[in-house]
Amino acid sequence: MHQCTVNGLKIGGGAPVRTMGVINCSPESFFKGSYRSGKAIGQRAMEMVAQGADIIDVGARSTSPVAPPVSPSCETERIVDALQELEGTGATISVDTMRPVVLRQCLKFDIHAINDINGLTDPEYAKMAADSGLPCFLMASTATPGDSTDLAGTFNALQLVTSRCKSLSIREYVLDPGIGLWNPGRNVALDWELCRQFHKFKKFNHPLLVAISRKTFIGDLLFRTLPEERLAGSLALTALLLSKGAAIVRCHDVTETRDAISVYETMEKTG
Repeated sequence: MHQCTVNGLKIGGGAPVRTMGVINCSPESFFKGSYRSGKAIGQRAMEMVAQGADIIDVGARSTSPVAPPVSPSCETERIVDALQELEGTGATISVDTMRPVVLRQCLKFDIHAINDINGLTDPEYAKMAADSGLPCFLMASTATPGDSTDLAGTFNALQLVTSRCKSLSIREYVLDPGIGLWNPGRNVALDWELCRQFHKFKKFNHPLLVAISRKTFIGDLLFRTLPEERLAGSLALTALLLSKGAAIVRCHDVTETRDAISVYETMEKTG
């Protein structure tokens, strides 16, 4: 498997499981516990690094289909403010945005990776990402984020993502199958199927990111309406997805996720 290197950190290909801690600079985010603003952003980043986060993923716009819209100028202002707070912290930073105008401003800072849930479908964004030389986290998307409605469609979307990378000469990237209710055409049954078949995405020969922290399909199964109630379910599923090949875990709860990873890795050791 091709390893992806982010700021000297190896992901996949026999490297230890990595952790990506989420900081949302958008009050619209579905999990309010992930929201930070002002100086609390830098403080939260340092807290996550101390807890074992390898990468801090910063976003300034909720991607939930039911979230209120946020203008490009508002998203830009929020993420620029966040990146200013993170300057000098020494944290490895990825930026979570799908808008070219926002990415352009992010690239003025010392960031280390790009997280595009749109899978490089936007030509302007894709060229900017390629020209930056930064590694990318890329979600399965054909035309819009998470627009596949079945397993076959997800495979097709990931194939398209890898083809875009090849045409742009982007070699350092991690694939995200896009588990979640990204649009009205998707349902929780698909999320569970993507989890059950997660190991099959290894066929693309690139590291896989799992991003299931506190999501709706876990809450529906466990009758946990609030995201705040879904930690145990998230950790249980994370451990199972590690066994299916996840190389990096995007999460809200770094300490607990690192504990789950440690238990998994200890159980997998051969004596």
